[in-house]
Amino acid sequence: MRTSNIFFMFEPIMVLLAAVIGFGVSLDVAHAEEPVKGAAKQVDLNRDVALEIVFIPPGEFKMGSTAAEKEWAVGQEGGAKFSSGGGAREAYEGESRSMQVKNGFWMGRTEVTVGQFRRFADETGYISDAEKPGGTTMCFDLNWIPNHTNTGKPPHPWVNMKDKSWRDPNHGMDQKENFPVVCVSYHDMKAFCTWLTKKERATGSLPDGLTYRLPTEAEWAYACRGGRRDSSYYWWGNDLNDAKGRLNISAIDFLPGKDHVWTGSKLPWSDGYAMVSPVDHYGKRGRNGFGLADMCGGVWEFTLDHFDPIGGHEDLHYEDAELSSVSRPVCRGGNFYDVPGNARCAVRLGIQSVSYSDSRDGFRVCLGVPRETNGSER
Repeated sequence: MRTSNIFFMFEPIMVLLAAVIGFGVSLDVAHAEEPVKGAAKQVDLNRDVALEIVFIPPGEFKMGSTAAEKEWAVGQEGGAKFSSGGGAREAYEGESRSMQVKNGFWMGRTEVTVGQFRRFADETGYISDAEKPGGTTMCFDLNWIPNHTNTGKPPHPWVNMKDKSWRDPNHGMDQKENFPVVCVSYHDMKAFCTWLTKKERATGSLPDGLTYRLPTEAEWAYACRGGRRDSSYYWWGNDLNDAKGRLNISAIDFLPGKDHVWTGSKLPWSDGYAMVSPVDHYGKRGRNGFGLADMCGGVWEFTLDHFDPIGGHEDLHYEDAELSSVSRPVCRGGNFYDVPGNARCAVRLGIQSVSYSDSRDGFRVCLGVPRETNGSER
């Protein structure tokens, strides 16, 4: 089904001060100030490839969703009744409850792109899980013929493939360097973050006490809402009519090489792409209150946490706390194939394993206090 050990502990102000000094901002230490919300930094990956991160201050937010939101998600406008089991998946969100992110952190403005991941693979010779002998990844079946009889049970358009990977995810369109990288696993994502940490540390650009990693589920959920403290469906509010030009989900866009759209298409306008769209394609309108792009729709984004079907946690959640183990990572935010009800801020699923990959799944980096997990095969 798609369903902490902390090496170092720092006071929030010390973490924030380290982040500022590490990014070359001149400060009078006696009057040090934390970075402002939305402050941005370009991380040079060399060969004209860069990755942009933005600062997100500590704060409170709502994890989960209300009963009214769950009802809307599976209703006519949300459209998730059939695709998510008539409300079973919405139960994973848990009830709307207040949580707090105590430390500020930096987060990728966009998902990691094909070009950025390629820099990592080229420099290290890294082989992704899907590329290893016997490896597979879930991709779109280009021969898929949808069932438009409104039964709620169209043929499934996703199949496991042996010869596909992040280099060619079988989207049926040319792979572009500014597309979000997909078909990468939890293992692959963590390897990218480890490489980036070592690379930045070697150049003296990494702030003391911070490391690149996946965000915790709480950090991701807080970042997705863009500073809102309510339990709105999306980072801009509840109005689906205001979604145009903000996100890529199932809409009126012909599938590659075909004359029909996704069976579950619910939006009466084109968002420009039936499959993945370039990151930050929608510009400022597609960015939330923290300046993060594509937080809803686009591609699912992995977090560090182990999936708890009851709901997300404020602290990093493990399958086994003593072993810091994670075997079923959490992904958040929905993807280009999803209906509106499946691409809200509160949406969450559990991934099959730490080696599983999918052409609908990607990730974005977080720079923050170290949070370590050990991925276990299941």
